[in-house]
Amino acid sequence: MAQDGRDILDVLRFELSFLLDGGYGRSPGNPWRAPAIFEDSPICPNFCDPARPHPCESCLLEQFVPDGQKAESVPCRFIQLTQDKQTVEDLYLTGSQIEMEQALEAWLRAQIERIERERGISGKEGAA
Repeated sequence: MAQDGRDILDVLRFELSFLLDGGYGRSPGNPWRAPAIFEDSPICPNFCDPARPHPCESCLLEQFVPDGQKAESVPCRFIQLTQDKQTVEDLYLTGSQIEMEQALEAWLRAQIERIERERGISGKEGAA
């Protein structure tokens, strides 16, 4: 199993920046397909590679997937983004793109804040 040597805090900060910069907007090359949260992000080990050569278990987001869903073909779709346990998959089925992005932003900010707090880093200090 390949290991990802990046720091999870850096990865989550990058994902938040990617989201806020419009990274999940419709692609001019595929305007008919809504982008897939996490899967269409540069943080995904299989980003831009339809062959998906890297196992999802090598992804840093795996730690946020509930144990019962780690064997799914795309486990990051089962990360619970909301306090009422709505997953990425749930929001694909019931939410709009705006609702998905709002839930993702709130989840990312909460995870970043939690990790910074655990590490004793203030938000301003960690953003540098």
